[in-house]
Amino acid sequence: MKNVITAIDKSGSYRVFLAITTDMVEEARKIHDTTPLASAGLGRVLTGAGLMSLDMKNPTDKLTVLFKGDGPAEQILATATRGGKVKGYIANPSCDLPLNDRGKLDVGGSLGIGNLTVIKDLGLKEPYVGTIALVDGEIADDLTAYYYISEQQNTAISLGVKVDTDWSIKAAGGMFIQMLPGGDEKAVDALEEMLADLPPITTIVEETVDANVGKSDEGVMQAMLESIFGGMPEEYKVQVLSYGEMEWHCDCSEERIEKALMSIGKKDLMEIIEEDGQAELTCQFCLKKYHFTKDHLLRLLEEIR
Repeated sequence: MKNVITAIDKSGSYRVFLAITTDMVEEARKIHDTTPLASAGLGRVLTGAGLMSLDMKNPTDKLTVLFKGDGPAEQILATATRGGKVKGYIANPSCDLPLNDRGKLDVGGSLGIGNLTVIKDLGLKEPYVGTIALVDGEIADDLTAYYYISEQQNTAISLGVKVDTDWSIKAAGGMFIQMLPGGDEKAVDALEEMLADLPPITTIVEETVDANVGKSDEGVMQAMLESIFGGMPEEYKVQVLSYGEMEWHCDCSEERIEKALMSIGKKDLMEIIEEDGQAELTCQFCLKKYHFTKDHLLRLLEEIR
């Protein structure tokens, strides 16, 4: 499914990543059985990480985004690859709070005071790690601040998740706008004016999907792009560069879980064998369970030795 579009304006002043992530967020909601508040937080982080990963060069590059605070959600983590594979989890999927003073799900309150950490594994000796204090915990503002503080890049990020009355995901999506080196300052003014009047991203997703039933995926994404940037001055209107995919994908496997068990060391593994005679580990992303018999654990112990 082509649910991502990449574009650049005619003057080369800014670039855009735009995504409809309703299906991806709904899959995450089903796996983690999240409350509406937890769905909103997790969905925004998944979408944000997916959009940020589009900036990486190689398909094997990986980006991890971790929001950690003193609120009831505790922490929300997502990882994404350049190929559009995204996974994540929220530490407390049952978290709940009253609506905020704007009548919206209080994602900021669910995280509270804390930090945002971004880790980029680009295949080098050491990954790049950047950490900032949370601005408001509403995810989009925090990611925008991260780019300004840690990478000195003027970026505007919009993220949204709309939850239906049955707790399913009605609409989800995100937009990433970033100024390019040497960009025209007048393009910044035009963007600020456009963004000031922009409705919530979930409203744009809903209206675009409803108005373009029967069109191809590319056609829907093109229509969404046009609905947002169609009113820009001619010299700053956007041109499509490519279409892509963003989807939920957990790459856990028995081999990966074996490595995790072996990483605890001989002493601790031997303790598990002697006390429990078996082990069951659950992937924190997809909640798949992996069972290891005593014989299997003994084989792993031999490999360590």
